[in-house]
Amino acid sequence: MVRKVIIIGSGPAGLTAAIYTARANLEPLVFEGMQPGGQLTITTDVENFPGFPEGIMGPEMMTLLRKQAQRFGAETQFAAVDKVDLSQHPYKVWVGENVHETQTLIIATGASARLLGMESESKLMGYGVSACATCDGFFYKDKKVLVVGGGDSALEEANYLTRFASNVTVVHRRDELRGSKIMQARALKNSKIDFLWNAVIDEMLGDPQDKGLTGVRVKDTKTGELYTVECDGVFIAIGHKPNSDLFVNFLDTDDVGYIKTEPGTSRTSVEGVFAAGDIQDSVYRQAVTAAGSGCMAALDAERYLEALEA
Repeated sequence: MVRKVIIIGSGPAGLTAAIYTARANLEPLVFEGMQPGGQLTITTDVENFPGFPEGIMGPEMMTLLRKQAQRFGAETQFAAVDKVDLSQHPYKVWVGENVHETQTLIIATGASARLLGMESESKLMGYGVSACATCDGFFYKDKKVLVVGGGDSALEEANYLTRFASNVTVVHRRDELRGSKIMQARALKNSKIDFLWNAVIDEMLGDPQDKGLTGVRVKDTKTGELYTVECDGVFIAIGHKPNSDLFVNFLDTDDVGYIKTEPGTSRTSVEGVFAAGDIQDSVYRQAVTAAGSGCMAALDAERYLEALEA
């Protein structure tokens, strides 16, 4: 059986694409991956998605999106795709030993925030630890926060957080920043931002069942000295990695690995293959923009299929 549409990924982009293609009677099959719901499943409160005036928990929102797609006939499978072949039509998608063929493919595998990789970090993610200032900055009004990193993303997040936080400390492993000159100048002259040089976070402190994050243990990279810094939040800003490893041999990507799409469309370098959400968006990275591009991909796929039948 050759499917009309297979969607890889189940964040806002993938599930919105599923809603639209299902409503068009294209019977999409969605492979949800090993983190169904994507990055929003590690976000506690989502307050900036239109239509939820009281906010909504990230996992709950993704459950609602999945139910909506299923209601219109989308088939969702809790499974990870192991490999693809986009060299000939119909395209092939492998899940374990099972091969699925499809006329169109929508890639919505997202990007993963690069994290520090410590157990205490994952335990406190969403409880004082975040990888998205624009998602969570609002919760830190008049609070003290740390930003980990020294590149443009870290400086941009630090500047953004000064709208809410009383104090923002940038924690950087070296004694000079890596960011562009303009971003450095902006951060250095902001009176709410200070810097902890030659420092790395050794441990996140706090309990998700109690008050959440209460501070961090910091290690001096030159002396090895350990000391504690009290804070209300830590934002990890050491970059994102697009989840594009399956596709790099077939599709055009940029230097980092984001899939390139034609401006104003979701079309990739291979006809009938579309990309939506954070896998092709290194700029906005919001749930609402991902959902919008999922809609674009669904409409592009529908038009492509209509042209095939014409």
